Amino acid sequence: MAETLGSLIDKLSIKNLRYWHLDEAAQARDASDLQKQELMDKMELVDRQRKELLEEIDVFLSSALAGEVRIRDEKVKLYKNLNVTSAEDVNHLGEAVSKLAMSNIKLWHLEDEVRREDLPDADVVKTKRKIDTNNQERNNFMDKVDEILENFVKQAR
Repeated sequence: MAETLGSLIDKLSIKNLRYWHLDEAAQARDASDLQKQELMDKMELVDRQRKELLEEIDVFLSSALAGEVRIRDEKVKLYKNLNVTSAEDVNHLGEAVSKLAMSNIKLWHLEDEVRREDLPDADVVKTKRKIDTNNQERNNFMDKVDEILENFVKQAR
């Protein structure tokens, strides 16, 4: 799959989450100096990756506006879960980006929840289903970002 604005923003959202969690861990009072240094080193790497993604987003947008790249990727979706938040009412790029970022935040926390060793198996199943639903919503918001950009570029021509 070629990169799209939605997929790039999705990656940036995850990098931002990773950076935030690393920073939170680095500031923990019980972290040793060695642990804090290791976390700071990881933060530097993630920050460099975030800056590279920002540059890639800028290049992609310029190329999209110039008609040099495909804005949307055709997808074949086989989702069976109909209990997802709809992206149909989202019409503005900022709103789509925000909802995509929120989906990643929810996913992060659901994944943390399901990794708990004290979680009963029945709760693991329930949480995994929430992860599936949220991941579908995340993909829908990535697609919505691409759709909004494509419509904008068509109107601009």
